[in-house]
Amino acid sequence: MKKLMTIVLVMAVTSFSFAQKNEIKAIEKALKNSNYADAKSAASAAQGLIGNMDDKSKAKFYYLKAQALYANGNGSDADIDEAITSLENLKDLESKMGKLKYTQKANEMTTGMVNTFLTKANEAFTKKDYKVAAKRFEKVYRMSPKDTLYLYYAASSAVSEPDYETALDYYIELKNLGYNGAEMNYYATNVETGEEENFSDKASRDFSVKAKLHKLPREKKSASKTAEIVKNIALIYVSQGENEKALGAMADARKENPDDIGLLLSEANVYLKMGNRERFKELMEEATEKDPNNAELQYNLGVLAAEGGNSEEAIKYYEKAVAINPNYVDAYTNIAVVILDGEAKIVEEMNALGTSKADNIKYDELKEKRTKVYEKAIPYLEKALELKNTNIDAARTLMNIYSALGETAKFKEMRTKVEAMEASANGN
Repeated sequence: MKKLMTIVLVMAVTSFSFAQKNEIKAIEKALKNSNYADAKSAASAAQGLIGNMDDKSKAKFYYLKAQALYANGNGSDADIDEAITSLENLKDLESKMGKLKYTQKANEMTTGMVNTFLTKANEAFTKKDYKVAAKRFEKVYRMSPKDTLYLYYAASSAVSEPDYETALDYYIELKNLGYNGAEMNYYATNVETGEEENFSDKASRDFSVKAKLHKLPREKKSASKTAEIVKNIALIYVSQGENEKALGAMADARKENPDDIGLLLSEANVYLKMGNRERFKELMEEATEKDPNNAELQYNLGVLAAEGGNSEEAIKYYEKAVAINPNYVDAYTNIAVVILDGEAKIVEEMNALGTSKADNIKYDELKEKRTKVYEKAIPYLEKALELKNTNIDAARTLMNIYSALGETAKFKEMRTKVEAMEASANGN
């Protein structure tokens, strides 16, 4: 009886082994014919037998299963997620076995999958299908964890969707990874066009310079994205009403990087988003002390002062901005806007006057006052238009001022410019 039992057990084991081989062969046959549906079905059947497979058979099964689920790039997102897991299982198993029979193939397959998903992610982003782009960029990162840049792209895509919950998860993960996104950029000037170009790597740049196709090589490290990441975490928290978490996120980042001007500005923006304009102004002023030659900081303080009704202070900041950057178009435009802000009140007073002699005298005084306002604004508007000849708002304002001042020739000249800009904007 004991002998009979032994024979039965041996037959059962042999049967299992035969079934395993048959199912694995079925996967291989279906894959050979590019019949991924059948390959997936065979892999599902073989999955139930994996507990009885030896390590060698398991390794082969994991590799074939991944191929079946990936379906040459046509598998569903869920199937491809499972395919990635299958490849990871394969690599872990062979690493423990000390025999890497399928690992190299798995790595090649992973590279192909990464490239496929990266292409699809870029296509989705170009089409502004940000939800799909976010998922695909994330998948690229999961397949190649060393490429944290793609997790950053996933977060940026989620923000563009907007899907703030998902974006928050990505940004927090980036923050915990210590990602800063700073990278070295390699530049050289094209000898033929005279334009400076950015190269993908140093070797390519140096080769082109050596071939005398480019000259004046230079390198510049891009700014860290830490401030942007923390700022977005904080702003998402603010949008969720989690102000304390927002300020906590900023405080942690500032503590680690006390001299980072980007983080300081990000904190200021968080306070602005929360409606705390006083704290925003304090931080902006602190930023200008740390970076006194930053025209944009002076400009933003000007905007803040203008919104608060402090015209003189606004003009002072705008003038500091153009002193630092003489080509700061928006600063010139905003100086003119602040100057002209007083015009409405003057016109209102003029319209409220009667026809008495005293009213007529007052009218003339106000008219002269308005003329001086116009004359004060004109140089700033002209400079803004000189720096940006498509600045239709500046052109329209100048046209109206020249009309009010009775300067017919200048009015006609400006009207022609405005009409040309409008025609260009309309595609005519």
